[in-house]
Amino acid sequence: MAQKKNFYEGITGRMLDFIDESPTCFHVIDNLKKRLVKEGFVELKESEKWNLSEGRYFVTRNDSSIISFKIPKKDFKGFYMIASHSDSPSFKIKENPEMETAGAYVKLNVEKYGGMLCAEWFDRPLSVAGRLIVKGKNSSIKTKLVNVDRDLLMLPALAIHMNREANDGYKYNAQNDMLPIFGDETSKDKFFEVVADAADVKKEDILGHDLFLYNRVKPTVWGSEGEFIASSRLDDQECVYTTFEGFLNSKDSDNAAVHCVFDNEEVGSGTKQGAASTFLKDTLTRINDSLGRTSEEFYTAVANSFMISADNAHAIHPNHLDKADPVNRPVMNKGIVIKYNANQKYTTDAVSAAMFKLVCEKAGVPYQSFTNRSDMAGGSTLGNISTSQVAVNTVDIGLAQLAMHSPYESAGSRDPEYLALASKVFYES
Repeated sequence: MAQKKNFYEGITGRMLDFIDESPTCFHVIDNLKKRLVKEGFVELKESEKWNLSEGRYFVTRNDSSIISFKIPKKDFKGFYMIASHSDSPSFKIKENPEMETAGAYVKLNVEKYGGMLCAEWFDRPLSVAGRLIVKGKNSSIKTKLVNVDRDLLMLPALAIHMNREANDGYKYNAQNDMLPIFGDETSKDKFFEVVADAADVKKEDILGHDLFLYNRVKPTVWGSEGEFIASSRLDDQECVYTTFEGFLNSKDSDNAAVHCVFDNEEVGSGTKQGAASTFLKDTLTRINDSLGRTSEEFYTAVANSFMISADNAHAIHPNHLDKADPVNRPVMNKGIVIKYNANQKYTTDAVSAAMFKLVCEKAGVPYQSFTNRSDMAGGSTLGNISTSQVAVNTVDIGLAQLAMHSPYESAGSRDPEYLALASKVFYES
């Protein structure tokens, strides 16, 4: 009997480790930065003058979005770009979050971030991570990442005895049903003590916070042959990590290689660090200007550019076949999914699809197609939003997964390697 492949030994395992170490968008960017620095990339600041030459660079915005790029030569032809997003649906900690209840508990006041499956957040260990803004020297402020790396919170479900109709469908109220327990009545006023201790700062120095709940259940490989994976935040950290590997491992071509990770896709991208912002346009313009290229050269470079918008896709669900298109039905482990929509929720057209198919064929990886049912609206992604700022040929792709927007999603263990290979070939094309 053939030995089963251990998917935790390859890129799939490294990806799951990355996701486990990246509980929030801020940790995603910090972990990418550390890797870029290790690989010899130079960090740029938007607030400082850029003096670029052939080389490798990166720039961040808001600590939650990052654009890294490789300049092969001054007279490069265009920008070859891949974009994905750093955020995932969760619950954000409100200001003054502690709430005493029943004289016996302290729970936390939270609000929904993005469109999540609420029911899956119950009865599993949770904790808090994100960033703090703290006092520095001489009335300055500084950012401190924090992860309370222990089982801290729980969102207990209501017993079936008290809600006999629970299995017949229930509409969750975010203010009433989704507030996690922090501790008993003695834990009042201790939440920010716990957070400050985890961040190694003083509680009284905390001036602001962007903190989110996250699921503590570890990623795993599952299935009869280890053919599936499960993890939090596969949407969209699976695309972040695999395309980043392709970017780092690609050889220089005649085009500038650009890798983008934007925040706030789950809430529409309309922020200063989202795909709808000027972040990408500003970065490409400054690359062009810093190299002494003319505006005419910038416009011709954009016209010669191409973008892959990488955001995961829906696999056909074994228990809900009727929710899928009759013909275009992606399956996990069957390759990269090309996403189509007549109303341009996805940017794919005949030209961009053809170009991406050639990339996949050159990389030797399979591809498949996704469309929504004609009577069912789908979500949008980064491609059609970012092209409002930088108009380039764009294809929307992703890897097939189940339970999208659950705090524990499933996908294929073979697919990450496909996207990493295709991304490498794309950058080298």
